[in-house]
Amino acid sequence: MSSKSTFSNSTSKSYALALYELAKEKSELNKVEDGMNGLKELLNESSNFKEMILNPTVTKEEKNKVIIKMADKYSFCQTLKKFLNFLTNKNRLFFLNQIIDSFLNFMSSSKGELKAKLLSSKELSKAELENIRDELSRDFQSPIKIDYKHDPELIGGLVIQVGSVMVDTSIKSKLKQLQKSMIEA
Repeated sequence: MSSKSTFSNSTSKSYALALYELAKEKSELNKVEDGMNGLKELLNESSNFKEMILNPTVTKEEKNKVIIKMADKYSFCQTLKKFLNFLTNKNRLFFLNQIIDSFLNFMSSSKGELKAKLLSSKELSKAELENIRDELSRDFQSPIKIDYKHDPELIGGLVIQVGSVMVDTSIKSKLKQLQKSMIEA
């Protein structure tokens, strides 16, 4: 791992921890968490927003105007608005994605949640995701937070990973195993 990557991770965790502590002190943890989830979704869905944040030629003032409009549009709490303003003024918006991930990890840890990664070959409904989450929560006897991604390349089935436990029922994986056994034969 490069030192730049390590610096980025430790810096992001420091900012996320500062936001977590501040939101906790002001009793706004849930509001900040909702805002951070919204920001994560926006970063994943809007290439324009992501490019604006990462573009060094966009001035602090221009970025600040966009952040203020976005914060007002999505009704972010005052703590999150001030935090985003701080990141903009310190030229740290390029860390935003890592800060969001670190903050959400702090929130999950504080709730005692386990993280699960879920890949599926077909788009799952909210009800199906809820059923999977409930089943995993019962199996692991702990609240589960699912990081879900749709991957049509799996052809069929699911891949679920909770900590070091992985269950791969995908057809893609079964085809690879079949190919391997045919080559070895």
